[in-house]
Amino acid sequence: MGAAADGPRDAEDLLAGSDLGLAVLARVRSALAPHPGATERTTRSQVAFRGRRGFAYLWRPRQYLGDAAAEVALSLALPYRVESPRWKEVVHPAPTTWMHHLEVGSPDDVDDEVVGWLREAAGAAGA
Repeated sequence: MGAAADGPRDAEDLLAGSDLGLAVLARVRSALAPHPGATERTTRSQVAFRGRRGFAYLWRPRQYLGDAAAEVALSLALPYRVESPRWKEVVHPAPTTWMHHLEVGSPDDVDDEVVGWLREAAGAAGA
């Protein structure tokens, strides 16, 4: 599914060994069901969800930052900054994009509020 030969074969392969990661993946996929234009691509480091452009990224910070980092993070690209204490970090990498990083400690962290932001990001990306 778009992965390099020596990288993960699919999202489940990338998240293997992380029950949390697999549960979050299932919630994200379910939340995006109303967005048939959303596609999924797995790379060596993340599961990227795209419309005309990328809007959500599920990744494992420990892969790069060590055991002190969160097990799973969900990053959402939105056209404006969402003020919430839930974000670990919010950055503004491009004039029309605010990237919001959420550390996920439980599948329940992907609640109605996060699903709303995820769907909004999908819509803004043309998914």
